[in-house]
Amino acid sequence: MSQEKLTQIISLCKRRGFIFAGSEIYGGLSSVWDYGPLGVRLKKRIKDIWWKEYVEKRSDIVGLDSSIIMRDQVFMASGHLQGFTDSLVDCPNCKKRFRVDKLENVKGNIYSCLDCKQEIDIEKNKPRKFNLMLKTNMSATEDDPNYAYLRPETAQGIFVNFANVLNTTSKKLPLGIAQIGKAFRNEVTTGSFVFRMKEFEQMEIEYFVSPEEAKKFYEYWVEERYNFYIKRIGLKKENLKLREHTGDELAHYAKACTDIEFKFPFGWSELEGIANRGDFDLSEHARVSKKELSYFDSASGKRFVPYVIEPSAGVDRTFFACLSDAFCSEEVKGKTRIVLKLKPDLAPYSAAVFPLLKNKPEVVKLAKSIFCDIKDELPALYADTAGIGKLYRRQDEIGTPFCITVDVESLNDGKVTIRDRDSMEQERVDTTKVKEFLKQRIKFY
Repeated sequence: MSQEKLTQIISLCKRRGFIFAGSEIYGGLSSVWDYGPLGVRLKKRIKDIWWKEYVEKRSDIVGLDSSIIMRDQVFMASGHLQGFTDSLVDCPNCKKRFRVDKLENVKGNIYSCLDCKQEIDIEKNKPRKFNLMLKTNMSATEDDPNYAYLRPETAQGIFVNFANVLNTTSKKLPLGIAQIGKAFRNEVTTGSFVFRMKEFEQMEIEYFVSPEEAKKFYEYWVEERYNFYIKRIGLKKENLKLREHTGDELAHYAKACTDIEFKFPFGWSELEGIANRGDFDLSEHARVSKKELSYFDSASGKRFVPYVIEPSAGVDRTFFACLSDAFCSEEVKGKTRIVLKLKPDLAPYSAAVFPLLKNKPEVVKLAKSIFCDIKDELPALYADTAGIGKLYRRQDEIGTPFCITVDVESLNDGKVTIRDRDSMEQERVDTTKVKEFLKQRIKFY
C-alpha cells in the first residue's frame, strides 16, 4: 500500500464519519482522534467479537473492568515510573520533536528529520529521555497535590486484582482475566493516523499458568490469536505475519514475545504482541504491596507464583487494519468506485433500505415496513436522500454488504431488489423473506 492509499483512507474516514481529528474546531490535538457515528459501530463490532470469543464462549477466562486512574505504587512495581521512556530529539530547523528510533540514519550520528528532511546531528542535538506516563492530580487543590497516573496499559489493573478474582470466582489455573479499556501514553507520533495515539484502547488477556506449562500456553496463544484475525475478523492472510523477538529486543522481564504484524499503508508493523511475561508482574506487586499473590495448587500440593501469558491487542490498530485490508478502489463503467469489503458481521450496517420513488407513498410505506422488520434483529438504515446510484456508492464506501431497493414493481409482485456490495449483482427477493435472506449471509458472533 502507498501513502496515496493512506491519504484516501483518512479522507474516507472523515467524509463518511468513521474518524475525526480530536478538538478539530480548535485546530486539532496531536495524536488524538474522535470516532464518529460509523467509527463507533465498527469499533464496537471488533470488541464484541473479541469479548464473545474469549470471555462468553470460554470457561477458563473471566472479565474485568479496572480503573483508568491508579496509584503511583502500581507503576513503581511495574517499572513504568523508572524505565517507561522514549529518547526524543528536537530538529534545530523546524523545531519539532521526534523519537530517535524513528528517524532515518543518513550516516554516523547524522539523521534526517521526518518533517522538514533537514539533517539532525545527534551529537550536537542530544536526545533526552521523556517518561510516557500521564500524571493527574487527585487533590482538590493545587497547593497540596496528590498525584496519580493514567494507566499506560490495561494489564496492571488485572495484576493488582489477581487475588480478588481468584478468591471470588474459585477458579483454578490455567485462568485468564480479560479486559477491554482505555490506556494513555504521552508519545510523540508522526503521520501514523490511529496506529499510535496518546489515548488508545486495548483488548488484553493475562493468562495465568504454572511455570511448567508456560511454554505450551505461549505457543497456543500465538497460534490462536493469529488465526483469530483471519477467521473472525476476516483479514487477508497475505497481510499478516508472525515475528518472534530476538533476545536483545525482549523486555527485561519477558521470557519470549511474538508480534503479529500487519501490512499497514506505511509498511509492516505490530498489530498485536503475545508475551510470556514469566512471574515478574505478580512477584513485583507482591513485593511492593506486601500482599500474597501466589497460588496453591491442591492437586500437586505446591505453592508458586504463576507465570503470565499475555495476548495484547490494540482496538484502534485492529480498526485501522480492518479499514486498510478492506479498502478497495476499482473502476466501474469508467468511474472510480471506493468500497470497503469488510467481513459482513463487522460492517457498521448489515443492510440499507431505499424507496426508489420517495414521492410515492405506497413505495415509501413498504420500504419503511421492511426496514422496521430488519432493524429489530440486524443493524440497518433507511435512506432516501439521493438517487439510487449515489445511494449505492455511499453504502459501498461505508461497507454495507446489502442494499434493498423497493420500487413500483414491488407493489405488484411483492418482491424487492437486493444488491450485493462486492459483486454488485442484484436479485429479486420476496418481501417476506428479506430478513431470512440477510441472516443466512451474515453470521453474528
